[in-house]
Amino acid sequence: MTERMMRILTADDLKTALPMPAAIDAMAAAFSALSAGEVEQPLRTRLTTPHGVTFAMPAYADGTSALKVASVYGGNPARGLPVITALVVVLDGKTGRPQAIIDGTALTALRTGAASGLATKLLARPVSEVLGVIGAGGMAPAQIEAVCAVRPIHLIRIYSPNRAAELVNRLHGINGAEVVQAGSAHDAAFDSDIIITCTNSPSPVLTRADVCEGAHINAIGSYTPAMAELTPALVHDARVFIDQHEAAWAEAGELIQARDGGLLDPANVHEIGALMRGEILGRTRPEEITVFKSVGVAAQDLYAATAALIAAEERGIGTLVAL
Repeated sequence: MTERMMRILTADDLKTALPMPAAIDAMAAAFSALSAGEVEQPLRTRLTTPHGVTFAMPAYADGTSALKVASVYGGNPARGLPVITALVVVLDGKTGRPQAIIDGTALTALRTGAASGLATKLLARPVSEVLGVIGAGGMAPAQIEAVCAVRPIHLIRIYSPNRAAELVNRLHGINGAEVVQAGSAHDAAFDSDIIITCTNSPSPVLTRADVCEGAHINAIGSYTPAMAELTPALVHDARVFIDQHEAAWAEAGELIQARDGGLLDPANVHEIGALMRGEILGRTRPEEITVFKSVGVAAQDLYAATAALIAAEERGIGTLVAL
């Protein structure tokens, strides 16, 4: 790429440049580096408006910087728009020169799904065949794709108050699995080996009674102290893993509420990157419930965007524009 050119990657470009297995590998590298202190990453900056919230999420590692600007507007589906919209800018870490602009909405869904895929690979029981999904918005398809990439899923049960049928039809036959609509969150979760919660609900959608022993849960929907997809009692009974301590204890409502209620000792909550590095144990027994609570961190955007850009440059994917 010349000094005055920048690469644009659309959602379709991103899908070609960074398929899910490669995205999962990128998340393994991101979380390992983050836990090792190799990523410069401040907490996200938050701007609240009358209709939603906008975040700025910068990160730097290995000579590259990335900045994501993302908005979460709950009323967007009524306008035919996704709840989350975003752009990611990749910058040369030495000069600050913009190298790429990437569809951040697609990248966010991909890297969030890939993080859950990584956690599932590390924590779910090897023979996990039933997947329960609560939430059917823009994050759900990549979550399901990622889990199916790492476990032999035969049955997928999806619950959403008003969007499940559409997603069931869209995912019909994915990886040869049967995909069905569940009548309630309990019906989706109970007896599932793996459970995904990907909602924007301010109050819990999953209780201890909904979850059988041995299940693994990826909880990715909540991102403020006032939001929680899991009840404190469920968090108490689980072995809990997170993306990063600083981010989780500032933003993960499930953990904050359980801690403040005396049901969770922060010393028993571990970064997924520390597990990647062999510094802690993962699942310790088959009947253990495991939880990966992700609020999403800028290191994920940086590593996913960098991997996509490298592949795009090697294969000529995307559009070059003059600055």
